[in-house]
Amino acid sequence: QVQLVESGGGLVQPGGSLRLSCAASGFTSDDYTIGWFRQAPGKEREAVSCISSSDGRAYYADSVKGRFAISRDNAKKTAYLRMNSLKLEDTAVYTCAAVGSYYPLGLISSYEYDYWGQGIQVTVSS
Repeated sequence: QVQLVESGGGLVQPGGSLRLSCAASGFTSDDYTIGWFRQAPGKEREAVSCISSSDGRAYYADSVKGRFAISRDNAKKTAYLRMNSLKLEDTAVYTCAAVGSYYPLGLISSYEYDYWGQGIQVTVSS
């Protein structure tokens, strides 16, 4: 029953901003961690960010620290990834993932997540 649906991707110029959304459904509670991953052409999937359920603690990959911000609105059952100062190397398919009853102390490996969205394209190009 759990489903994650991303939205908000698209084409943006270098230095621009986008906000991705991850709408969740089917969870019996708000006790789940949301993570964002990305995969660029020819590269492996990498963890970008995650946010916990209990205290909202957020973690980021070094490559996006200071530029990206993850947040969540439990009332809307939606998590967000605000991406500022976008660079060409940020171009990738971005996917959100979720895992319940997990309290991260840092970025979580993709293997730890139980549920995945289908991904959405973000293209940074001039």
